[in-house]
Amino acid sequence: MQPPLPDSVPGAFDRNLGNITYGLYCGAVVFPVLAVAAVIIAYIKRAEVRGTLLESHFTWQIHTFWFMLLWSVIGALLCLIFIGWIVLGAAGIWYIYRIVKGWLRLHEGRAVP
Repeated sequence: MQPPLPDSVPGAFDRNLGNITYGLYCGAVVFPVLAVAAVIIAYIKRAEVRGTLLESHFTWQIHTFWFMLLWSVIGALLCLIFIGWIVLGAAGIWYIYRIVKGWLRLHEGRAVP
């Protein structure tokens, strides 16, 4: 466990915003447009929280969005052959893993790798 540095502790508002973005990513499982809102928030706030543990969370969320989009497009294109469904299923499991891992680490006050 890595304790945050004294100057890397984010404010309550920024931490709540981190929770909100993870919540939006969860909602994106049903309503994908929520992921777009979450990634916009992450891009806007990342510069403001530079040097805090929240910077790693917003970066984690941004990477999650772009990789999920990439694998969703690849999976959708490959759905013409059966392997696309496997790619989409694996991408969905990976997406849920990233959200759960990031949210748990935020709750613990730890950065994500």
